[in-house]
Amino acid sequence: MPSPRQVRLAALRAEIASLEPSPTPGEVLAFGYARLDGCLPGGGLPLGRWHEFTGEGLDLETAAVSASFVARLVAGMAAKPGMLGELVWVLRRDDLYAPGLASLGFPAERLIQVCARDDDEALAVLEDALRTPGVVAAFGEAGEVSLTAGRRLQLACEQGGATGFILRRRPFGGARVSEPGSAAATRWTIAPAPSEPLAGSAPKGALGLGPPRWRVVLERCRGGRTGAWILEAREEDDASHPFRLVADLADRDVATQTPLRLAG
Repeated sequence: MPSPRQVRLAALRAEIASLEPSPTPGEVLAFGYARLDGCLPGGGLPLGRWHEFTGEGLDLETAAVSASFVARLVAGMAAKPGMLGELVWVLRRDDLYAPGLASLGFPAERLIQVCARDDDEALAVLEDALRTPGVVAAFGEAGEVSLTAGRRLQLACEQGGATGFILRRRPFGGARVSEPGSAAATRWTIAPAPSEPLAGSAPKGALGLGPPRWRVVLERCRGGRTGAWILEAREEDDASHPFRLVADLADRDVATQTPLRLAG
């Protein structure tokens, strides 16, 4: 029979083990295109980590474009086996439109919304959500994430096994802050791209808009490399790959260069 001291030591070891980060799962969310997935470690977006998304222009205040892209991305993640938990979205303003998310394939019925007063509260709630059992992904709107806060978010991802998404947002305007260092696994800039007109999709033969498109720039990737693409929401029922690759921007830029001519 173990002594009281041995019982206390066993309880202490169990408590310490519960606080230690679990191993990184190594699972990824593949986009389904070798040119894009090849830029990411393991051939896809690493799960069990946190990722940073930012917009351009007015989207720095609204985060509408980056939020729509992330919603479409998570539609593919949430369809994976074993990803049937809850999704937590930490807002800076109460303006998230759930029906719009649902139109992008996002499982809005699994969504939990929390409105935070400032960046510090948003990051603290996001950290708690990432550690909570039953949460598979959590989203946080914040204008800035310090290195210390970023490391805490990564530790929370490792402990809870969830995937985090930071949407850089200044919801009340103001001067743009300087870009700090980041502990994110990947960092993306998202901008809108023109949709392809669809003939016959509107009344009287008028041209209708095709699926939404995004100009996607992978600016930073731990263990991978950068790149830029135009992606379109895939209309087919293949939820595991929610995007269609329209163009590889690097390839397109090289292909369209005009050769130099000597004056003579």
